[in-house]
Amino acid sequence: MYRRSSYETIKSRIEEPRKFIQVIVGPRQIGKTTVVAQVLDDIQVPHIFLSADNVPASQRDWVSNCWESARSQMALQKHEEFLLVIDEIQKVNNWSEAVKREWDKDTLDHLNLKVVLLGSSRVMLERGLSESLAGRFEEIRMTHWTYAEMRDAFGLTFEEYVYYGGYPGAADFIKDQVRWEQYIGSAIVDATLNKDILQNQVITKPALLRQTFELGAAYSAQELSLSKLIGQLNDAGNTTTLSNYLQLLSDAGMLCGLQKFANDQARKRNSVPKFQVYNNALRNIYSELPLTEACVRPKEWGRYLESAVGAFLTSQAFVYGYKVYYWREGNDEVDYVLQHKGRIVAIEVKGNAERTTTGMAAFSEHFHPHRLLLVGKEGIAPEDFLCCDPMELF
Repeated sequence: MYRRSSYETIKSRIEEPRKFIQVIVGPRQIGKTTVVAQVLDDIQVPHIFLSADNVPASQRDWVSNCWESARSQMALQKHEEFLLVIDEIQKVNNWSEAVKREWDKDTLDHLNLKVVLLGSSRVMLERGLSESLAGRFEEIRMTHWTYAEMRDAFGLTFEEYVYYGGYPGAADFIKDQVRWEQYIGSAIVDATLNKDILQNQVITKPALLRQTFELGAAYSAQELSLSKLIGQLNDAGNTTTLSNYLQLLSDAGMLCGLQKFANDQARKRNSVPKFQVYNNALRNIYSELPLTEACVRPKEWGRYLESAVGAFLTSQAFVYGYKVYYWREGNDEVDYVLQHKGRIVAIEVKGNAERTTTGMAAFSEHFHPHRLLLVGKEGIAPEDFLCCDPMELF
């Protein structure tokens, strides 16, 4: 079975001395539970795996009962260390308070009971962590699958990855367009909107949230002001509401609005956003072209490719912590600008029909970046770029 790089991170953290709760966070359907199961099969640490998937949210004692079960096994079998893994933890009300109480009790009692938490809702997990568990946990961030991972694990071609994106559960459906679209729509889009956001946030206009996602995803890798976006939505709202919804969608690992790169924060915040999906599958379920037609239309394929590069950069930014922007000044533009610890990297994506790169020269004159990269013809091959480690760009 294919192992992602996060396998080694999780395994090494579990085998370290007990110090922090390990929390695995990331978007839906990227294999968080699968990689934990792989680790559990290979480690020597005795453990128990429990899931809150079918536990009533109102069952307040469930987390404490899990802890007592782990403590009992540890005592009866006379283990010097033990591992408790709880999946779908976010489905239990006030889970973070219960975890804090039980973790602190073990710490006070010098009990070597290690803990791993994970769940399907990145939004709910991170909210609970910030509310109660400050100083008690480490995050292990997982994100969407890269081209190299989908190629090695499922045999996807480069064109298939650009079109179908990086959801492992959808890999078996790419030969059936209708089935693939249904999977992405129900297992990813509907589940994230309905379970992760609408059930746990005060959303005054649910229809507007969905429309914002669908239109923003369709415009992935394109700039569109929120005021113009309002004009295209059926359910009228205001720019503040749309901005808040866009932040929720970004927190869920679905869609973000990249800000324009500038030297001052005010200009960044007031810029027209460039919409960007975190996984190209989220854009292309709304595409009117099948893969066989899209990849033979150079101008259209250039849009697919730019969005795929942006999805790779933004999803990896969640793991590595660098910032992603775009830049435009008049007719000069740079598709993506990365910033990390004072270093700037400018990236321009060009399809086969595009060669103009005057924006790179103008950007270089203004900001003196650490590196300028052209992805496409006469530059780095897109399939090579999508296999790179983004941190090596800095």
